[in-house]
Amino acid sequence: MSKRHLYLLAGALTAIGLIIFFYKLRVLEFPLVPGVKTHIWSIEAQITFEAENKPVEVSMFIPRNSHRFTIVDENFVSRGYGVNISSEEGKRKVHWSIRNAKGLQSLYYRASVRRIEREVPPITSAGSDLKKPDFRGAYLEASLAIISEARDKSADIDSTVTGLLQRINHPQADGSVALLLGKDATAQKKVDLTSQLLAMADIHARVVHGIRLEVQHRNAPILHWLEVFDKQRWIAYDPASGAKGIPDDYLPWWRGMEALVDSQGVKKLTTSFSVARGEETAVQAAIEKGESQKSFLLDFSLFSLPIQTQAVYHVILMVPVGVLLLVILRNVIGIRTFGTFMPVLIALAFRETQLIWGVFLFTTLIAIGLLIRLYLEHLKLLVVPRLAAFVIVVIGLMALLSVLTHKLGLERGLSVALFPMVILTMTIERMSIIWEELGAFETIKQGLGSIFAAILAYLVMTIKYLEYLMFIFPELLLVLLAGIILLGRYSGYRLLELRRFKALTEISSDV
Repeated sequence: MSKRHLYLLAGALTAIGLIIFFYKLRVLEFPLVPGVKTHIWSIEAQITFEAENKPVEVSMFIPRNSHRFTIVDENFVSRGYGVNISSEEGKRKVHWSIRNAKGLQSLYYRASVRRIEREVPPITSAGSDLKKPDFRGAYLEASLAIISEARDKSADIDSTVTGLLQRINHPQADGSVALLLGKDATAQKKVDLTSQLLAMADIHARVVHGIRLEVQHRNAPILHWLEVFDKQRWIAYDPASGAKGIPDDYLPWWRGMEALVDSQGVKKLTTSFSVARGEETAVQAAIEKGESQKSFLLDFSLFSLPIQTQAVYHVILMVPVGVLLLVILRNVIGIRTFGTFMPVLIALAFRETQLIWGVFLFTTLIAIGLLIRLYLEHLKLLVVPRLAAFVIVVIGLMALLSVLTHKLGLERGLSVALFPMVILTMTIERMSIIWEELGAFETIKQGLGSIFAAILAYLVMTIKYLEYLMFIFPELLLVLLAGIILLGRYSGYRLLELRRFKALTEISSDV
């Protein structure tokens, strides 16, 4: 295989891994740092009324998902009432009903709301047909006069809306505005009138009612907003000031000029809202966002596994990190170890035994096992029976060490069973062969190199931040794979060989 093909493969793996990584980081908003918290709001709407000892029906508008907020959970609390939810023309309503009720009654709607930014799809039309108000007589003449003046003093829809709002909100309202508003000129009446006048001017407008998602508010007021359709988008206006835009913490509850609550068979009905802000992990928020967007990555992610299996992969996904470290230690630095991945597997056992106890138990088992292996050599056994016999010996040694440490009150010694016995067997077997072929010095040298590599792998594989990154962004495995593939073609000097070949560099410089 040519180097060009190798580089293309490594580049492709790196590109795929980083594209998925940045998609989850920027679009799904998975946090790069563990422990990050995001806000979640708990909202409660309470309806209180007196029932008149007859059938009761109560309907209330409830919020729906928007491009800024999503409803992650909602509950309807009502003792003995039937509950039904309907959705019509983009509006959601909850209907409570009961055959017979008497006395003071309370109905609750509770929801958990999380902030989430969605892309707004392009709008081709304003939706439903324009409905003009049924003004007659003096009211019709007053509305036509207001619209005519607003058009004459404006150049486009935006200036028409702004001028109309300024006139309606003027402290000293003229006769036409005063007639249309009546005596009780509330904020809702003003925004309703603005919407009606814009409809008469053939401009699509709608009233938006909602609440502010504050830190905590026991009696949150209903705020009214105006939305006007202009150039394939809905533009929000503050009906009090005429300013464009809508507050970031504004949650639309319902749209239109209908009342929030519609009821039959009740009296003295009141509605109140309360808001409380809490916190949750940003990872959970990102998962919820991915599910709401029906992301393919989350459908086949580790988060779809059972919790126990996820805990296993928290550990398994650290093995490639240890493997990359071992490749660097062996191929770049030049440290020699017993076996290819034995230090990484031993490092996994160190996670449970802890480092000091792990090194002590490992060296003890290896030392005793090596002595017994040298004894078995005198029996002149064949390879397979010898290995089989030695597996039994290793298991016996592990059991003996566990019993002895337990009797001595050293409970950490019980974790010796976590060492992979086959790896221990093969390590001792390889050590004995090297002892016979290359001598004791080379055996001890490779043994110390193995322990050193296992300690380094343990220190790296127990970094909580790396464990978090590999589990949340497992696509980084592709980047690790690309790095290992590139290191696989490295054929230069190892760092520990530079001293060995120093004489050659001195000779070449003299020549």
